[in-house]
Amino acid sequence: MEARVVNASHSAENWSPSSDASDIVKSIHAMLHPRNIVLVGATDKPGNYAERIWNNLVKYQYKGKLFPVNAKRETIWGVPCYKDFASLPEKPDHVLVLVPARFAVQVIRDAAAAGARSATIVTSGFSELQDADSQRLAVELKEAVRETGLAVTGPNCLGNLSAGENLFTNIDDRIVTMEAGPVAIAGQSGAIVMAIRQALEDRGVGVGYMVTTGNETGLETPDLMAYFAADPSIRVIVVYLEGVRNTKVFREACKAARAAGKPVIALKLGASEGGRAAAMAHTGALAGSIQTFDAISTREGVIRVRGLDELIETTECFVHAEPPKSNRLAGVSLSGGKRGLLIDAFDSAGLNFAPLSADATEKLAKMLGPGSIVGNPLDAGFAAVVDPSVYMQSIKIMIDDPDTDIVIIDAELPKAPHELRERNLRIVNDMAGAASKPVVYISAMSIGFTEFTKGLRKSLPNIAVMQGLDRAVGAIKSLIEYASLRKVVPEIASSSKASARAVLEKTLRSANGAAALDEVASKKLLKAYGIPVSKEEIAQTAADAVKIAKKIGFPVVAKVVSAEILHKSDIGGVVLNINSSAEVKKAFNDITARVKKLKNKPKLEGILIAQQVKSDLELVVGASLDAEMGPVVLFGTGGVDIELMKDVALAGAPLDADEAKQLIGKTKAGVKMKGYRGKPALHEASAVKALVGLSNLMADAGTRIASIDVNPFLINSKVGVAVDGLIVLNNAAANKAAGH
Repeated sequence: MEARVVNASHSAENWSPSSDASDIVKSIHAMLHPRNIVLVGATDKPGNYAERIWNNLVKYQYKGKLFPVNAKRETIWGVPCYKDFASLPEKPDHVLVLVPARFAVQVIRDAAAAGARSATIVTSGFSELQDADSQRLAVELKEAVRETGLAVTGPNCLGNLSAGENLFTNIDDRIVTMEAGPVAIAGQSGAIVMAIRQALEDRGVGVGYMVTTGNETGLETPDLMAYFAADPSIRVIVVYLEGVRNTKVFREACKAARAAGKPVIALKLGASEGGRAAAMAHTGALAGSIQTFDAISTREGVIRVRGLDELIETTECFVHAEPPKSNRLAGVSLSGGKRGLLIDAFDSAGLNFAPLSADATEKLAKMLGPGSIVGNPLDAGFAAVVDPSVYMQSIKIMIDDPDTDIVIIDAELPKAPHELRERNLRIVNDMAGAASKPVVYISAMSIGFTEFTKGLRKSLPNIAVMQGLDRAVGAIKSLIEYASLRKVVPEIASSSKASARAVLEKTLRSANGAAALDEVASKKLLKAYGIPVSKEEIAQTAADAVKIAKKIGFPVVAKVVSAEILHKSDIGGVVLNINSSAEVKKAFNDITARVKKLKNKPKLEGILIAQQVKSDLELVVGASLDAEMGPVVLFGTGGVDIELMKDVALAGAPLDADEAKQLIGKTKAGVKMKGYRGKPALHEASAVKALVGLSNLMADAGTRIASIDVNPFLINSKVGVAVDGLIVLNNAAANKAAGH
């Protein structure tokens, strides 16, 4: 592995998008590498955003030209001020919109007409507010951006950074190091994005780009992800997401990053109900299930972190450590206690220190002397007291050992000059640069960096320096898991038959705007998509019920059929273990009577008489249309234990048989299906078939089906059968399909 240079220079001259690059990548490049910047709404009122941004552009010596615009001023900040775009000495390129919201739409149109290629709308007062005027302005602004084709960030954002251009169109007055580093940051919250940049700088990690997207009327965070994926100076993409508006664009951006070998480290709002509500209040984003986000985005190479500290450690890890070939850990410590902490922390994450090769073990034993314990991780503390060179020799042996993939060193950087420690660090940095495996220093606790530490850290580009053992372990686990991702995952299309799609269309047309399909219609559609269902028929009279039961064969189950009753068991609408004609009659009459007593007077379609299937395990298979991520399928432990066990896993739809098997393998139910504790293996093929069928059904339905619930899906060693099924429709889509 060659030594990594993580603060390499970057400018508009040394990279530009190729001719076949997407239009969005080209337009973002124009925004981040503009020929000039025009500040519309320039004012020298103390503390005003315009003045603070101007001061930053001057302080950091932006490489292009600067033009303030204010119709009421001839000069400002000691330079000429222009009345409008027409009076500028050259065409505008990037426009900063700093006027009140009611004027912003016209500024965008005028800027485009004058030849501008991009804009940042710092002004607020649009969709983040709930009054009618603000909402109207938001619609007008979106239309103006669409019609002009400008690359626009904002409104309600705090500006951007492009270090290679010394461009900092931001209000932040903290010191910024204009070094075009390997990290790019984008996100909707200016405050959070700026805090991430500052924290990374404090850790000696350079940020090449920082873009605040605000309300995302124009460019959205996934658009920036696609640009960063294409820019060769960027190694790690960091995003803060309040919501995903366009699932397709997001997934395409993730795929582009994965294909380029660039991890996307995401802090996603919405892990709780309160967080989802906050996201909607802040930007109007539709925040979906965080579990769904994980299920789909992880496959695309996204590492979701739970907080800002975890984000910083994970970014540090990926910037300075290549993903390892495998998960065999090696460790060196100078403390028995810290050695124990390392073992416990990595074990809790499902990671373990590997047996060393015979050669490495022999070398360590010879070096440590008779009676010494050679372990991994190695406690070299006692031996190093006798001979300080033992410490460095131990690290070298671990790095050189072909049976290890990643080397952990329990140590932190010094806060002040220390000749021996500095020399050792530089030696290890050189070893890591020449090695084919990552080397990570871990401090068990968070320790502040002094200015000396920051400078020293920057001189050690080939080693990751991490703080906080638990966060470090999580980041290393993400690094290992990222290494196992395929760079290119083939697209999976629906594999449904034309006959199944015909049943789907007919069923949706006949739904007549209903909220849900009844069980009979639901199962008919499931069966069309290859999902095994139980033998059953609907009965209108007790006599019909007896005939059907005899034809199917006892025992049978009786269930209420009504599209208006979603949870049949809750109203006593299910009777099990029916073994005679008399019991069939009683079940039919009892269920009918219970339905008649309901206050909402639901329409009774009949009573379903169904085969009672013997099962060794009750599963749930299902699907839903997530507000952010689109169609997703679910698998896990079902029946009455579904809420108690919470043993479910999710995957994006559609999926193929291999992905269905992987989904099953993520659950405890999947372990049981393999034949748990001597029991026979269950019929996995039927569960795989059901999952693939459900995923095809969701993909074919588009947005017309809200959810599908098959619980329980009963399985034994010979067969798996859906004995219940509920398909909930999107009312608006169902009404449209039905012609209402």
